[in-house]
Amino acid sequence: MQTEQIVAGQTCVMFLYMLVGYVLTRTGKLTEQGSKDLAGILIALILPALIINSFCEPFTVEKLTQLVISTLVAALALALCMGMSRLVFPRAPIDYFSASFSNAGFMGIPLVQALYGVEAVTYLVGYIALMNLLQWGMGLSVLTGKKICLNPKTILKNPLLIAPFIGILIFCVGLGDRLPGPVSTAIRGIAGINGPVAMLVLGSYMAKSDFRSLFMTRRQYGLCAVRLLLIPLVLMAVFAFLPVDRTIRLAVFIASAAPVGANVAVYAQLFDLDYPYACRSVALSTLLSILTMPVMIVAASFFFR
Repeated sequence: MQTEQIVAGQTCVMFLYMLVGYVLTRTGKLTEQGSKDLAGILIALILPALIINSFCEPFTVEKLTQLVISTLVAALALALCMGMSRLVFPRAPIDYFSASFSNAGFMGIPLVQALYGVEAVTYLVGYIALMNLLQWGMGLSVLTGKKICLNPKTILKNPLLIAPFIGILIFCVGLGDRLPGPVSTAIRGIAGINGPVAMLVLGSYMAKSDFRSLFMTRRQYGLCAVRLLLIPLVLMAVFAFLPVDRTIRLAVFIASAAPVGANVAVYAQLFDLDYPYACRSVALSTLLSILTMPVMIVAASFFFR
């Protein structure tokens, strides 16, 4: 019963944060530029700090092994997500991208942290890094119809790809639990605001959506059904038989069961695609995930033994 209570409580807290972001945006207190700035700070500073903070502990071979295993599980999860999305949405680039890539950073990490502690965030490092690489490479190629080439310069500009390497380096050289007090305190403090800031940004996205069209587009319900129901159910069936630590499977599953990632709206705006539709997809799937994610997490907790 403890898992159900934690998931329900954390979901309610996240919803309240989103509601605050929605109200602030609707009342003009949080402008569109302010929302973009918050999202930029989240990606450039807060999420990287959270990832690095998960490595701030003594080095053990067991922990390193768990990192490798969780990355392999993440690769399997992402391959299944993209494969199913391609089958269902072969000619709808935005829907394919939306169904393939979840909001693992904004929603997955806060839930994993609440359920299993900050050390479990390490299990999502591989997922976050691989997802960002796939988004910048294959994902953008599908969205734009053009070949996108990854290069060292592109990778070095992405904080979510740099942070895992910094964290692993600190961990492997034995500095994880030996950082100066002010440094470790600052990292923990920045990491601690991930949940509220992420939800404020999502609330702002929802405030930009036309709620009448949000609930009246059949196509978006189909997308949400794939992202929030089909993909988690298939992953649950596959993960139930993996000979891997239960917490690793649950952490990667939670990240995979999250709603549509906000990046689809960012990229749609950047490449002059259907930005309003992308925003509505993020908003609707986020709202529906308040109902679906607790059910999926509790079900996975029961099946993963």
